[in-house]
Amino acid sequence: MAIRTGISLAESVRVPLKQMHEGYLILVNRDYPVRTEEMKLAPLPSGMIQAFNVEEPTRSLESECGRQLAALLAACRGLDSIAVVSGYRSKQAQQNLYDNSIRENGIAFTESYVARPGASEHQTGLAVDVGLASDGMDYIRPSFPTDGACGRFKRLAADYGFIERYKESKSSLTGIAGEPWHYRYVGFPHAAIMERENMCLEEYAGFIRQFAGGDNHLAVGNRFEIYYAAAAGELTSVPIPAAHQGSWRISGDNCSGFVVTVTYPGGKRHGG
Repeated sequence: MAIRTGISLAESVRVPLKQMHEGYLILVNRDYPVRTEEMKLAPLPSGMIQAFNVEEPTRSLESECGRQLAALLAACRGLDSIAVVSGYRSKQAQQNLYDNSIRENGIAFTESYVARPGASEHQTGLAVDVGLASDGMDYIRPSFPTDGACGRFKRLAADYGFIERYKESKSSLTGIAGEPWHYRYVGFPHAAIMERENMCLEEYAGFIRQFAGGDNHLAVGNRFEIYYAAAAGELTSVPIPAAHQGSWRISGDNCSGFVVTVTYPGGKRHGG
């Protein structure tokens, strides 16, 4: 999957260390907690069903994540049958949910389905829980079947930058039981790569580090190249292509460095 790059990386930008904890590809789990509260949150776009619950009376998501979710729901014809159950949560809201779940459901259930405060993707604004709309939806474990609009949502999610974050087969790596209702926005083409290679985000974060420096880049068709730059002190010089060669985006990984995604002119970004 590695290629000899077709782009010149004669230019560079200096990226502050704090940006390692920001971006669409940050890994968040017990080992790598949320380290920033800087995000562009926005209310959900109009037209989405929102499941009522007292824990989260209003919902918001990171702005691009919300736009892509709206596009995905329209594409899967789910705007009238799939409800948004949960979006962004503050650390305090996650603490309240965790404590309440321990009281009501016990420690074993809570450790399987509710992330500890600081280790929840919902604190990034990039995670959304969805469910088949019905009366009395379960806030922690909403129903999300594999047929109908929910099945179409699952099949199309990667095209819009979303991954099913907690697959049952990956629970030993994620530390969370299977949650077919929990989707995480990572952007395209990263979601498509993870889906194709059956990688969870923990695996992908490690996988992408092999494409660091020189000409060792990851190609995705003829539209994208991806490479990695390890953080080096308070300011890291990250190579980028010349302006005429393509657009680029840098995301921290919340672990050890930065991921650069280059889109060639005419390439379709699918929102990120």
